[in-house]
Amino acid sequence: MGFRLEGFFPAALLPLLLTMILFLGPLMQLSMDCPCDLADGLKVVLAPRSWARCLTDMRWLRNQVIAPLTEELVFRACMLPMLAPCTGLGPAVFTCPLFFGVAHFHHIFEQLRFRQSSVGSIFLSAAFQFSYTAVFGAYTAFLFIRTGHLIGPVLCHSFCNYMGFPAVCAALEHPQRRPLLAGYALGVGLFLLLLQPLTDPKLYGSLPLCVLLERAGDSEAPLCS
Repeated sequence: MGFRLEGFFPAALLPLLLTMILFLGPLMQLSMDCPCDLADGLKVVLAPRSWARCLTDMRWLRNQVIAPLTEELVFRACMLPMLAPCTGLGPAVFTCPLFFGVAHFHHIFEQLRFRQSSVGSIFLSAAFQFSYTAVFGAYTAFLFIRTGHLIGPVLCHSFCNYMGFPAVCAALEHPQRRPLLAGYALGVGLFLLLLQPLTDPKLYGSLPLCVLLERAGDSEAPLCS
């Protein structure tokens, strides 16, 4: 289930670093448009008083702690080990996120109840949310299998909840569009370049899920080596 000490610190730092590289463009955009938000984020990391204030904010706790921990625990640590022996690791990486995406459909009922938009807009938004949560779920499932730890997916989930979906349309209309789009492109390029090296299983010790499958006679070399 990804609870172990071996390779803990690399598993906590490297996947988060990889995800921050992917968000290089949005981080640049945040620093240009809302420097106070970026400064507040740094204060949370560096100042104990800011942490104490955040820990009393129920919305912050839900988005940054409770949701990432519980969702990764259920959909990665619990569901992946059950699916993988039946489907193999590759199909499990893409099947598990579908359940993760469907789990976010409760937002439809919330929006319909409070009439926050038209029915068509609500369902279109839900389809879009399902798509990117499924892609994100596949990414964290990949991290869980390659690192053998739950901490990396949880921290990446918390970071992505803080950042939100990249405001690509706003970047295209930004006064500093060229350097910003260059940051987006550089982030995606470096992410693809570093995805395999920074998730190399050799950095994290033995991988419990891969070992379990090997004992069952199912070898998944591409993901486990």
